[in-house]
Amino acid sequence: MKNPHLHCAMCGIWALFGSDDCLSVQCLSAMKIAHRGPDAFRFENVNGYTNCCFGFHRLAVVDQLFGMQPIRVKKYPYLWLCYNGEIYNHKKMQQHFEFEYQTKVDGEIILHLYDKGGIEQTICMLDGVFAFILLDTANKKVFLGRDTYGVRPLFKAMTEDGFLAVCSEAKGLVNLKHSTTPFLKVEPFLPGHYEVLDLKPNGKVASVEMVKYHHCKDEPLHALYDNVEKLFPGFELETVKNNLRTLFDNAIRKRLMTDRRIGCLLSGGLDSSLVAATLLKQLKEAQVQYPLQTFAIGMEDSTDLLAARKVANHIGSEHHEVLFNSEEGIQVLDEVIFSLETYDITTVRASVGMYLISKYIRKNTDSVVIFSGEGSDELTQGYIYFHKAPSPEAAEEESERLLKELYLFDVLRADRTTAAHGLELRVPFLDHRFCSYYLSLPPDMRVPKNGIEKHLLRETFEDSNLIPKDILWRPKEAFSDGITSVKNSWFRILQEHIEHQVDDSMMATAAQKFPFNTPKTKEGYYYRQIFERHYPGRADWLTHYWMPRWINATDPSARTLAHYKSAAKA
Repeated sequence: MKNPHLHCAMCGIWALFGSDDCLSVQCLSAMKIAHRGPDAFRFENVNGYTNCCFGFHRLAVVDQLFGMQPIRVKKYPYLWLCYNGEIYNHKKMQQHFEFEYQTKVDGEIILHLYDKGGIEQTICMLDGVFAFILLDTANKKVFLGRDTYGVRPLFKAMTEDGFLAVCSEAKGLVNLKHSTTPFLKVEPFLPGHYEVLDLKPNGKVASVEMVKYHHCKDEPLHALYDNVEKLFPGFELETVKNNLRTLFDNAIRKRLMTDRRIGCLLSGGLDSSLVAATLLKQLKEAQVQYPLQTFAIGMEDSTDLLAARKVANHIGSEHHEVLFNSEEGIQVLDEVIFSLETYDITTVRASVGMYLISKYIRKNTDSVVIFSGEGSDELTQGYIYFHKAPSPEAAEEESERLLKELYLFDVLRADRTTAAHGLELRVPFLDHRFCSYYLSLPPDMRVPKNGIEKHLLRETFEDSNLIPKDILWRPKEAFSDGITSVKNSWFRILQEHIEHQVDDSMMATAAQKFPFNTPKTKEGYYYRQIFERHYPGRADWLTHYWMPRWINATDPSARTLAHYKSAAKA
C-alpha cells in the first residue's frame, strides 16, 4: 500500500503482575506462544515493580525501530501498552483529534485516546480487532480489553492474593507457578469487555470492575468518525442491498492496511468467494503490484476444490490447491488440538484443513495477511439448521447467540490454525458496522427463503457479477465436509480411524472419567483424551459443545441432517 505503517498484527502478548516466583523462570512460559510472532521477542520489567513484566512476540511488518512492545512514548512515560491486533481507524482518529504520533504503530492511538478520555471512551473508539494490556503507573491502574467478537484471543489467570497473568493463548499460562495455589485457574477473557484493576505498591492487583462496552446490535461509537458514505434509511429491499454492498466494500477496504503480502482462503463457498472477489477488485484499484494468491484445500475429487477453482478462474487470482490424504489429516490431529486449546468436535474437525493450508501458505508463499469468510454463517444465518427455526425472532436470537460464542468456536479455529504458522487472519464479515447494520434489519428479511439460507446476502450481490451465479446460489457445505469427496467424507474417515482407538468399554465409563462435558460419541472421547493429555484439568475452557438447534441431533456434522440426506443421494 502507499503509506507504510506498522501494525503489530498477529503477535503474542504476555504479562505478569505481582509474581512471587523468579521472573526469569516464569518468562519461559512466554516462549510457548513464540509461533504468534516469529520475528522478534522482548521481555521487559516494569520500573519500580520488581515482580511485574511484559513479554512480546512480534510478527514484524515495518518500522523496525519503534515496532517493539510494550509501546511507550515520551509524552506518556507512565503508560505501557502491549497489544495484539489492528486498529483500522487509527489514522482517522489521529487526524481528527490532531494527536502527535511518535511511531508508525497503529496501537499508539490507544495511548492518546486513553490520555484524552479514559478507558471507556478509548475502547469504544477502536474500529478493529484487538486484545490489550494497558498499564498506567501514574494512576496505578491496569486495563485489559478485547474486541467485540474476540477475533484476537486473550486469556488470564488471577489468584486470591492478586497475582495476575495474561497471555494471547492459554498455553502461555498453564505452567506458571504461584505460591498460594498448586493449580492456577486460567480462563478466556470475555470478548466485548474491558476490565479495570488497581495496581498495589507490591505489584499485585485487585479487580475494580468488568464492563461490557459493546453489544453487537448497537452501532459502534466510532461510526461517528467514519467516512463511509451515508447509508440510506428504511428497509426497502433495494435500499438494504445498497447499504450492505457499501458496508461490505468498506469492511474489506479498511482491512488492506499492511505492507506484507495479502492472500485469501477460498473454499468455493459463498462467503470466501465474495471476500476473494471483492478483495481482488480493491487490490487492483489500489494498484498493488502483486497478484492475489487464493488458497483452497481438499482431498481428491472434493466439491470445494472444484468450486474454488471455478471462482479463481472467474476473478483471475493466482490460485493454489492443496491436496491432503486421510493419513495426513489423522496424523495432524494431536498438533491441531494442542494449537486450538479445545476439544469441541466440529471445531477440531474443521481445523485440520485450515491448519494444513496455513502450513502450506507459510512454507511456500510470502502471503502473510490472510483474508477469510469467517463469521458470515453466524451473522447471516448460514447454517442448514436455520431452515428449522420456529420463527424469524427465534432465528434472530440464535444468530446473536452464535456471534456471542464465536470466540469459543469458529473464530478460535481461524485464529489458532493460522497463528500456529505465523500468519495473520482478517475477517471482514465481522466488521462492526457491517454486523450492526445486518442485525438491525427486520428479522423476516434475514431468514432462509425458498429453501435457501443467506438469501438476503446472495440477493445483495445478484447483479454484481463478482462471482459465478451457481456459486452465488450454491447451498452450504460444512467446511469439514466440503474438503472431502462425496464417496468418502472426512467425517467417515475420522469415524473409521477412531473406531479402532476407542472401544465400547471406554465409552461405558466416559461419565466417570469426564464428568464435565461428557463425550457422547467415540470421536468426542478421542479428542477429549488428546486435549486432557496437553491440558489436564482444563476442560472448562469449553462451556459446551457446538450443536445445531431445533432438531434432534447427536452429532454436530451437517452430514447427519435430513437436509443433506435428500441432497446427497450420490
